[in-house]
Amino acid sequence: MTVLKDLKAKQSRAAQVRSQLDYPVIDTDIHTNAYSPALEDYIAQYGGSRVVDVFRSHLKSNGLNALAAEWYNASPEERKNRRLFRPPFWALPSENTYDLATVALPGLLYERLEELGTDYAVLYPNLSLFPINSSNDDLRLSLTRAINHFHADIYQPYADRLTPVAAIPLNTPQEGIEELEFAQKLGLKAALIPGSVRRPIQAVAEKYPEDTDLRRYAYWLDFFGIDSEYDYDPFWQKSVDLGINLSTHSGSQSWVARNSPSNYMFNHINHFADASEALAKALFFGGVTERIPQLRIALLEAGAAWGQNVLTHLVDRFEKRGNEHVQQYNPKRLNRELALELYRQYGHTLYQGRELNEAEIIESLFGVASTSRFQTQNPAEINDFALAKIQNKQDIWDRWVPNFYFGNEADDRTIVGALNPKGNPFGQKINALYSSDSGHWDVPELTEPLAETWDLVQEGAITAEDFKALVFTNPYQFYTANNPDFFKGTQVEHKLKNNQAA
Repeated sequence: MTVLKDLKAKQSRAAQVRSQLDYPVIDTDIHTNAYSPALEDYIAQYGGSRVVDVFRSHLKSNGLNALAAEWYNASPEERKNRRLFRPPFWALPSENTYDLATVALPGLLYERLEELGTDYAVLYPNLSLFPINSSNDDLRLSLTRAINHFHADIYQPYADRLTPVAAIPLNTPQEGIEELEFAQKLGLKAALIPGSVRRPIQAVAEKYPEDTDLRRYAYWLDFFGIDSEYDYDPFWQKSVDLGINLSTHSGSQSWVARNSPSNYMFNHINHFADASEALAKALFFGGVTERIPQLRIALLEAGAAWGQNVLTHLVDRFEKRGNEHVQQYNPKRLNRELALELYRQYGHTLYQGRELNEAEIIESLFGVASTSRFQTQNPAEINDFALAKIQNKQDIWDRWVPNFYFGNEADDRTIVGALNPKGNPFGQKINALYSSDSGHWDVPELTEPLAETWDLVQEGAITAEDFKALVFTNPYQFYTANNPDFFKGTQVEHKLKNNQAA
C-alpha cells in the first residue's frame, strides 16, 4: 500500500537538477483538470440554467468531444465508411494516481512544484480547449467566460507560482477582444487561442443548406491571417496593448492526412506541428507580423524543430520566387529564338514524323501538364511575399523569429535541430520554450521532465546555455515582452532578486 508521506519524502531527479541552477525554471505548459460541479455555478452566472443543462448534456453524451463520441458510437464498418478518425484515448497518467490527483488539485500542484523542479508554471486547463472550438455561439461565449472566471478564482491563492491561461474564442475578432478585456479584469496574464476556426464552404452551404451531413465535411479552415474571413488585426493589436501574450495548443487530427479510423498514433504524430505551422504561416504571409511586430505567440506541444525548418524554407522560396525573383519563371522571359534553334538541332528524333509550328514547339517545352493557357497571371497576385513586405532575407527573420516561440516537450530530442545555428541561413537560434506538457500521457511521471531535458545536456545534444534559454531566458523574454511586470510578486522575481543580492 502506497503511503502519502512516502511519496512526499521521495527526492526527485528534477529537484536535484534545479538545486544546481542559479536561475528560475519556468514551465510554459502544465495541463490541469477541473471539477465540473464547482464550475457549474460560474456557468449559471454567465449562461443561465439553460447553458448549464447544455453543458451537462455534452458531458453525458460526448464528454465535451463530439468527434470522439461519434467514433465510439459507430461500428467499425461505419467508422470506415464515414471516415471517422480514431480519437485520443487513455490520455491521462491513470496508473500514477499521485500525479493524476496533482493536476486536478491546485493546492497539491502548488505544493509539489519544487519536486517538479519548477519555480513558476503556466497552466493550460484541459477544459479550456473545448469552448473556444465550439460552433454554438451561446455555449462558446458563456462557457468561455465562466471557465476563465472559475480558473482565475481557484488559482488566485497560488499566484506567486501558478497562472492559468485565459481561453479566448476567435470566431470573430470582436468576441476575442471582449474576452481579452474580461480576462485582464480577472487578473489573467496569458491567453490561449484556437489555431483555426472551421467555416462552411459558402458555395456548398448555399447549394445544400439543409444537408447537415455534408456540412461536416464541406468546410475550410480560417487561420486568422491570409485569406481570413475577417480582419483580425484589431485583436492582435489588443493583445499587445493589454500585455497579454497569446499561445495556441490546437491540433490537426481529423484533417485529411490525419484521418485514420483505426490508429490514434497515425493521426497524432506531428499533428500539433502541422496545425501550428499553418497558423504561423498564415500570420506571416498575411502580413500580420509585419504590421504588428510586437505580437508574440507561443506555439505549444509541437516541438521546435519545425520552426527552424519553416524559417529555412521561407528563405529558400523567397530567394527563388520572392519579388522579382519569380520573374525568372515567367514564360514571357523565354528566349524563343534559342528554344527554336535547340528544337531544330536536337528535337528531330523526338518529334520524327510530326510537323510542329513555332507556337506548338514552344508549348511542348513546358510539358503536357503545364500548357500555355494557364501561364497568364494577374501582376498583383504574383508575389506571394508581398503582404509580408519582404524585401530581403533579414525581413524574413524579423517577421518570424521575434514573433513565434516554439514549445518543446522535455524529452523531445528534435530540439537538437532547432538549436543548431547551422540549420538555418542566419546562423542563429530560434526561440524554444520548456513546455513539459505535464498532465497528459506524454509525461507518465511529473518529476522527470526537467531532468530529461538536463539529460540532453549531459549527453552533449544541447549545451548548458541552451538549457538555460529553454527553461528560463526564452520563457522570461516571451512573457515580459509586452508586460514587463508579468513576474512581479512571483517566485521568479523573488529568486532573481536573491541571486542579484548574493
